[in-house]
Amino acid sequence: MKDVLPPSLIEVQKLRVGMFIHLDVGWMAHPFPLSSFKISSADQIATIRGLGKASIRWSPDKSDLDPVDATVAVVEAPAAEVRAETPQAAQVRRHREALAASRARLTLCERQFAEATRACRQVTELVPSQPERAGEQAEALGRTFVDKMLGDQEMCIRLLTDAAGDKASHHAVNVTVISLLMGRTFGLSESEMMDLGVGSLMHDIGKIELPERVRHREEHFTAAENQFYQEHVAHGVTLSRKMGLQPGAALVIAQHHEQADGSGFPLKLNSDRMTTAARIVSLVNRYDNMCNPHVPSRALTPHEALSLLFAQGKNRYDTAILGAFIRMMGVYPPGSTVQLTDDRYALVMSVNSTRPLKPTVLVHDPKVPRDDALLLNLERDPRLGIRRSLKPQQLPSETLSYLSPRPRIAYYFEPNHEPEDALS
Repeated sequence: MKDVLPPSLIEVQKLRVGMFIHLDVGWMAHPFPLSSFKISSADQIATIRGLGKASIRWSPDKSDLDPVDATVAVVEAPAAEVRAETPQAAQVRRHREALAASRARLTLCERQFAEATRACRQVTELVPSQPERAGEQAEALGRTFVDKMLGDQEMCIRLLTDAAGDKASHHAVNVTVISLLMGRTFGLSESEMMDLGVGSLMHDIGKIELPERVRHREEHFTAAENQFYQEHVAHGVTLSRKMGLQPGAALVIAQHHEQADGSGFPLKLNSDRMTTAARIVSLVNRYDNMCNPHVPSRALTPHEALSLLFAQGKNRYDTAILGAFIRMMGVYPPGSTVQLTDDRYALVMSVNSTRPLKPTVLVHDPKVPRDDALLLNLERDPRLGIRRSLKPQQLPSETLSYLSPRPRIAYYFEPNHEPEDALS
């Protein structure tokens, strides 16, 4: 009977197809269905290398390689391959590895977004029957977000291509992600970030008390219907008390429709009577509703929404918060379809929240299959920039098909990854 060997550590740069490996991280920290599996392709190796771990465990007894031969192979084979590799082949390999790592990070973000929307929906469904338990779960979800945000590492705002979840939870998570990134920008304390996180997640909870037909404000509403809609704020405050939420989170719920010039509702508070967290959520809530309205045909592009907020919102929103929001999101937020200065079309995929002027874009190149589409980090090429923003319908049909901008804009966040040569 074959002896079972204990798992051994191996550097990720020495991984080979056929090795049975163990990813000792939570299932949400990697894009694979299982945490232990046999490597079947070079793409999987590139994805594992993109997770940022220097070494992982592997089980020689479960692998398709003899332990002794494998040890020799992983040390000697790459050196031989590198010597034989042409510069062109090396560039192609690096490009594919970088793309695989980028896809892995995107898949992870999408999985975490889907998990967050499911958890948010579960909280909402618990509120009518078990409000205190719902409050505990809301606090736990808020804590998960805040723990990921704390620390000195720079964050990127990532556009998702597959955003699961019902509309209400989708909106709540979008608002929470951007609001917490804003909280980081303003250096909020941990307790303030918790109030901001829980308050933004639950800001629309009062809508569960309204009939479906008045949960989303429409231009054709009568005065009575508009009043009915506005009552979701008072319902939210009442529910926040039943849930046992902290006062700071409850104030976000109470003030998320107030505006800096006193033109909001329900109390017509001006900026100096609103909490910082509420001022942030008021702005972010409006931005997401512009990009993801109840009627999809009325959606603005992220660039259009940002431009309109700047043009019309100078009095409605706190000046410092509006300025910080525009700086953080960039002139062309993720999801914007743009034309580059070399005339190529692109989709903005991610923005470093502290260096937003040079985002990472997905470029349309008819010579390159979409699965190998070029990702350009504009920080790495000072000669290349964005000329203008375009509506998706202004793009040539083949470009629209290639870039596939989504009708619903969804954002998540990830630690900033230094741009790879293969992406430039």
